[in-house]
Amino acid sequence: MRQLFSVKSGRATPARGSPGRRLYAIGDVHGCYSEMCALLELIREDHEARPPATCFIVFLGDLVDRGPRSQDVIRHLRDRPPEFAQLYLLKGNHEEMMLRALRGEPHLIRDWLKHGGDTCARSYGLDPARLLTEDTETLAHLLAGHVPAEDLDFLETCIDQVRFGDYLLVHAGVRPGVALAQQSGRDLRWIRGEFLETAQDLGAVIVHGHTITETVTEKANRIGVDTGAYRTGVLTAVRLEGAERSFLSVGEPA
Repeated sequence: MRQLFSVKSGRATPARGSPGRRLYAIGDVHGCYSEMCALLELIREDHEARPPATCFIVFLGDLVDRGPRSQDVIRHLRDRPPEFAQLYLLKGNHEEMMLRALRGEPHLIRDWLKHGGDTCARSYGLDPARLLTEDTETLAHLLAGHVPAEDLDFLETCIDQVRFGDYLLVHAGVRPGVALAQQSGRDLRWIRGEFLETAQDLGAVIVHGHTITETVTEKANRIGVDTGAYRTGVLTAVRLEGAERSFLSVGEPA
């Protein structure tokens, strides 16, 4: 399935992107390499069918874990980024967990593996049985031997947020009542309840992933595009251009 669709906004005055620019924000990939490649191709076709504009692609975080091909996702974006767009990668909570576990906090390795890092480790060729049976010191040694430093270096380049006109793109959300300039990295990568439940003006329309919904979520103050690719088979992006927004998706629901 390859589709592009629009959803009406509940906002009285439509939010606008940066003038003369087109941006595609992609929800949580979670190791779903085939779906990512298909969506990038759909985005390329969509961009080339529209009037010329400077194009940006923003991945909203959680490139890794849970799905089967985290290594391929990292390598593709590192070595073969889309030529028609400027690429930005946001750091999700799963990038944070992986980097902390593999770069200096080995006591977090088992927690990372338990929350989807096991499939990431398997994508690098680690024996699943050893992930369950080895002690922490041995796991740290195995992971260091299988996950190249350059892949971790690439993930270290992820940033916390992108501002695009009236939109702010982050991984998880923002804390209501806190100025956008004062948001903590932890909230940008981990928040759920307070952010998802508020209807207040947040200072920008927040575009985010992190929380899986069956279809895209579009409210006056936020847009959620994590359609749970690793679980549902559907990977989604939002296109922001001027006062227009549309959604593109690939995959078939599981």
